[in-house]
Formats: sequence, C-alpha cells, structure tokens
Amino acid sequence: MQGKLMAGQRVRRLRRERGLTQARMAAQLGISTSYLNLIERSQRPVTVPFLLRLGQAFDVDLQRFAEDDEGRVTAALREVFGDPLFARSQVTDQDIRDAAQASPALGDAVVLLFRAYRDLLENAMDPAEAQRGSLSSAAAAAAAAAVRAPGDEVQEAMQARSGYVHELEEAAQRLWAEAGLETDGLYEGLRAVLTDAHGLRVRILPAEVMHDLVRRYDRHGRRVLLSDALAPEERAFQLAHQLALLGWRETIDDLAAGSGLEGAARDLLVVELANYFAGACLMPYERFLEAADGLAYDIDLLGRRFGVGFEHVCERLVTLQRPGAKGLPFFLVHLDCAGNVLRRVDAGGFRFARFGGLCPRWGVHRAFQTPGETRVEIVEMPDGARFLTVARAVSRPGAGHALPGQQRAIAIGCSLSYGAGLVYGAGIDPERPAAVTPIGVNCRLCERTDCSQRAVPPPGRRLIVDENQQGLSPWFFA
Repeated sequence: MQGKLMAGQRVRRLRRERGLTQARMAAQLGISTSYLNLIERSQRPVTVPFLLRLGQAFDVDLQRFAEDDEGRVTAALREVFGDPLFARSQVTDQDIRDAAQASPALGDAVVLLFRAYRDLLENAMDPAEAQRGSLSSAAAAAAAAAVRAPGDEVQEAMQARSGYVHELEEAAQRLWAEAGLETDGLYEGLRAVLTDAHGLRVRILPAEVMHDLVRRYDRHGRRVLLSDALAPEERAFQLAHQLALLGWRETIDDLAAGSGLEGAARDLLVVELANYFAGACLMPYERFLEAADGLAYDIDLLGRRFGVGFEHVCERLVTLQRPGAKGLPFFLVHLDCAGNVLRRVDAGGFRFARFGGLCPRWGVHRAFQTPGETRVEIVEMPDGARFLTVARAVSRPGAGHALPGQQRAIAIGCSLSYGAGLVYGAGIDPERPAAVTPIGVNCRLCERTDCSQRAVPPPGRRLIVDENQQGLSPWFFA
C-alpha cells in the first residue's frame, strides 16, 4: 500500500453487515475494542496485518476492500461542486474530502442526484423553457424516464467489477479447450463451432446488401450474415460475439440480472458482455497477458500476434485484472470527431469527468489530424500526478461513400511510474519540461490559470472584462 489507508467507514459497514458489536469484532480480530474504535472513526489507518486478519476472519476480498473509495468519491464531488450552480456556496475542498471519507455512499448519492439534475437540463428543456427556468409536465415526464443514460449505467456496472468478468473468461477458456481453437485460423474455428454446435451457416454478403449492418443473425434461415466491409479480424470478433449469445446466453443473462440494471441499460449490458466474451475469445487471458509482458505492451505487435486491431487490443488491456494475475492498471477513453466521450474506463488514479468533455490540451484530440499514427505523451494533472498516454485515431467500417464509417480516437494510459515497463516509455525524459503536457480534468474543473485553451474561466475565480485588451485566452480573471 502507498500512503495511509483510512478505511474506517468500510470497516464499520462490514461490522454492521455481520451484525457484530465492536467488542465482538475486536475479539475475532485479536485487537482491542478501543483500537477498532479508532480505526472506525478514521483516527488510525488500517495496517497490512489488520487487513490480513480481516480477510481470514471474515472472508473479505482484500483487493476490493482496499480500493480507494474516498479518492473516487472525492474526485466526483469536486466535479459536482465545481458546477456554476454552487458558485456561491461555501463548500471547501476540505469539506469535500471530509464528506467522502465519512460516507462514500452518501457522496455517491449526491453525485447521482446531480447527474439527474444535469440530465433534466440537457435532455428535457426546450429553449423557451430554459429561458423561463421551468419544465413543462411533458418535459418533466420525459426527464423522469431518462434520468441516467443507459451507456453510463453500463460503464459503471462494468467499472464496479474492475472491468474483469471471471465467468466469461472461464467460458472462453473452455471454448478454446473443447473446440481446439488456435490463433491461426480462429475465424474458421469459430465458424465450425457455430455450424457443429448450433447448426448455423455463416455467409459473407456485399456491403450494399447488408446496407448499414455488419452482422445479422437470421434465426429462421439458421444463418449468421456478415458484411464484406468487415476486416478479417472483425469477422472473427463478430462470430465470437454471436457465439456468446447462443452458447452462453444463460450466463450472460445471470450477469445482467445481477447488475440491477433495467430496461435499455440491461439490454445494452448484454451486448457489452457478449463483446467482452468475444475479446476474451480472440485474446485468451493467460497467453495475452504473457505476450503483453513479453512485448512491453506494444499494441501493434500484440494486434499482429492475435490477429486483432488497435481498438480491440486496448479494450483487452483494461480487462487484465484477474486477482493474482493482473496486468497494468490502464485507463481508456474513446472520442468521436466532435469530442464526445463515447466510452471511458477509470483506473490507476486517472479520473474522467462524468459531465462534459476532456481537456483540450490532451493530444488525444489531435489524433484525428494523423489517422493511424500513434501519439505518445506524458500528461500531468494539476495535483502533480503524471501519466503516460498512447492515442490513435481509428476507423470503423462503413458501407461505401453513401454510408461512411465512424472515426474515433482511442487513448489508453497508465501512471508514469509504470512507464519503464512499456515500449512507449523508451526515450521520453520526464525531467524535460517540454516533454510533459499539463492538462486538467476539463475546463470547468481545472484550476490552471496559465492556459490559453480554456473554454470557461477556472472555478471560483472572478471574471474580469477589459475591452482594451485581448489575450491568447478570451478570459481574464482575478
């Protein structure tokens, strides 16, 4: 553990869940009641021996127990109270840290409430209503039905599992063993499984016939139809996805039911889990992790070895979180060409904003200028934390000129402390100021004053308007 772990709230929650008094729990842990009381009140940090006793006495997953809930909730609350809505509030950063430490669950509830407020404003107000500052009954009803975006709910459900789904990893491993799959010829192997086990034929049809589809399961015709616009590696991925929905549907449905999601979010989670299975099938966990370590996480070489593209390798890297056999803690973000965040995975201390975009200084935005080129960058957050990031713009298949494919930028990264273990860290000198790009979470939350690319002034700073001056930035502030 780095630093002190103040986990009093989690210890208290565990004790209450087990219906124990402080005296009874202290006796089972072999410590004094007064010492346990100090831990629960966060006046003493938990130690490694304490955690080991806790794990043995109560069968606790120590990795999950020791996760930094306070840091996650603190970052989220900072984002909430950085909104102009709270411009006149007296909430300090210390207040936020105290609240996150005292009750992470309460902090999560505040973030959930703020998200509902944001969705009401963004999704349910028409311009006239926005000027009046009120909602019509129809708009309010629409907002109530869409308080949270289904995609965000799915990402949070996957994040709660640290991005790793053990049941689907085991299913993919069994498939490899039982079907005798090999990396070379994986497409033909998966095609044979669909035919032998499910009686399905696989047909590749012209893009103009498939129109805006790349895969369709023809239940009545007993066929899986693929577009010829798909690259070879994408064809194997689509077969593995369909195989997940046919051969492991019960497992996927059980996982979706256990998530607590409903409606469109639950349906979207089923698709996400099928995609997860496909990734695990194309890149088996143990051999992929071994290759990643051996190749110093070279994304291009990993893609060639496993016959997949840049995007699939990045998606697989963030799932390497099996207890006892973990890869590096990567974070991940997908952007479209308008700057919309399509997908994000927090890890390794890097926090994404839940509302709004990314910092314009981050080179991931400029990846669109050089499609297919890898951009390596060291970025530094306002708190001094540094990260090594790798970004590239990729294209998804379209159906010709009339239906062009989607372009997106993908960035993956980890703490700079792991940089020596990555091929991308070679030759970069973080001691040179020019080699480090200072960024923030996004403009609304960033306190940097020396930035010429701001979209809005820093939080809590008074705007100064001087008609006689024009700077690189449109903002002057006190």
